[in-house]
This record gives sequence, C-alpha cells and structure tokens, in this order.
Amino acid sequence: MKKFLLSVVTSLLLCFAVIQEVQAQCSICTKTAQQLGEKPAKALNEGIIYLAFTPLLIIGYVSYKWYKNNKHNL
Repeated sequence: MKKFLLSVVTSLLLCFAVIQEVQAQCSICTKTAQQLGEKPAKALNEGIIYLAFTPLLIIGYVSYKWYKNNKHNL
C-alpha cells in the first residue's frame, strides 16, 4: 500500500508540475479566452484541466480496486 500511495503522490506532483504547459482548450474556448485577456484565459484552462482530472482519478481508483480484488484470479 505504501508503494501505491507513493506512486499516486508522485503522479499528482508531476501532473501539477506540468499543468502550466498543458493547453486543454478547444478552438472555441481559445478564441473566447483570447478576447478575455491573459489571466482569465489561464483560469479557464486550469478549470478545464481540473474537470478532466477528476474523472480520471475516479477511474484510476476503481481500476486499482478491481485489480486488487481480482489479483488472485489471474
């Protein structure tokens, strides 16, 4: 469990370290963000990444639990 927790924490730190380099906007959001200015554009981009990260975290947790429960069947 310690290895798993360490890998999760490391993954989260790496995700947040590169979050400023990621552009998660579609073309419509990009045009809207350009009209708003630099600060609102960054906030919009971070919001999009946050909303995408939450379901991935849930899927990862469910997958881990499924793997642990079915490990003896493999």
